[in-house]
Amino acid sequence: MKPVGAEAARLLIISHDIVGSAMAGPGIRYYQLARALAPHVPVTLAAPNPPDPALAQGFSIVEYRRRDYASLAPYVTETDICLFASDVADELPQLAEAGRYLVVDGYDPLMAEWLALSHHLPAEQRRREWQRRMVELSRQYRMGDFFVCASERQRDWWLGQLEASGRLNPATIDADPSLRKLVDVVPYGLPDTPLPPPRPVIKGVWPGIGASDRLLLWGGGLWPWLDPLSAIRATAELSRELPAVKLVFPGTRHPSPDMAAMPTLNAEAKALAAELGVIDSHVFFGDWVPYSDWPAVLQESDVALTLHHDALETRLAFRSRVLEYIWAGLPTVATAGDTTSDLIRAHGLGELVEEGDVASLVAALRRLLAEPRDARAEAFARARSELTWSRAAEPLLRFCRAPYRAADKVVESGAYLYDEADSLRQERDAWRELAQAYGRGRVMRALNWAEMKRRAWFGGEAEQ
Repeated sequence: MKPVGAEAARLLIISHDIVGSAMAGPGIRYYQLARALAPHVPVTLAAPNPPDPALAQGFSIVEYRRRDYASLAPYVTETDICLFASDVADELPQLAEAGRYLVVDGYDPLMAEWLALSHHLPAEQRRREWQRRMVELSRQYRMGDFFVCASERQRDWWLGQLEASGRLNPATIDADPSLRKLVDVVPYGLPDTPLPPPRPVIKGVWPGIGASDRLLLWGGGLWPWLDPLSAIRATAELSRELPAVKLVFPGTRHPSPDMAAMPTLNAEAKALAAELGVIDSHVFFGDWVPYSDWPAVLQESDVALTLHHDALETRLAFRSRVLEYIWAGLPTVATAGDTTSDLIRAHGLGELVEEGDVASLVAALRRLLAEPRDARAEAFARARSELTWSRAAEPLLRFCRAPYRAADKVVESGAYLYDEADSLRQERDAWRELAQAYGRGRVMRALNWAEMKRRAWFGGEAEQ
């Protein structure tokens, strides 16, 4: 590993998701972070699929196999800093012994997602799986020199997780009372570059959707914590007065085979659309739009939707597709309650509705469809200037220019200042001392003293 300050530290970004012609949120995040950082530091992006040379814009893209450290080890050897999603900490625990600076990306609230996805499991199986997940996730809290997440709300959550794991301690507080050197915010961003020229991808191309129809766009998957059913009900109602309104779900099949078994609301959404008589006439389902086509889809859409249920996942989530809506100047109707709905409200980029309120959703869609597409152009321009990937990546760039070990990692031994075994010994000794004190009567004397003080303070009368 290069001495700090000798020359630019080399960065290896390890994506657990596909990076290629079709990408979901995590793959897009690591691809765009590689693009944003590559002008400043040498970057290699490792992904679990064959690399697409066309995507390598100023950085290298390589392939590795998930859970197979040997396939990644040559790239780790050639780097100084490893940035990876928190799940990778368990899949590749050897990273902890690799002698590299480690950056854990916690933008995806894994436990909140897992709890939402696992409700269908039998109780005992779910309990066992939860215990296994707890063990897996605990490794990430101990491993990182630096942690990043997507919002200040997520940062508060991460600080709580790290406190419970012993990482908020005298060493980390003394190094930086704000703890920004331990946990900072690297949100999902939007491209610095302008949109490419528009072209038809859905309008006048998909059967049943005409070139002059009004397109409602649902970006991304139909995960259980989201609310596509309200979107379908609202479209069915709105189509009676506006027959040209068409709702599209272009991403019902995740591009990564590792995600194929994830529960979705695909079946329920299609069944409801069929029941309401709008499937393939006003509501349309696709597989997954190629990444190169996505800017065109954004530009030909009229209003975007991001609707969700009130749950833990909502509290912690950062809806990555909303940033792309902002990039395209696409007015959005969102359920209130998550971080990205706060962005929409703060910048005036659309309208917010309450969970499951179909009547309000219909009214909001009607108002936005009646607006000229450029009615909010100034608001979108201001938001775009603040939310680019280059600005989002600034905390990472600072770390890459001057990487450091976390203050509570003892460099000489490679151990953490927080010693779990020592903590357990202290807890055991405290209980032993309490038991001995009770045996010697000290506890009862202390209780009698407290009762005497209570009577003195309250005049000997019981509190009402």
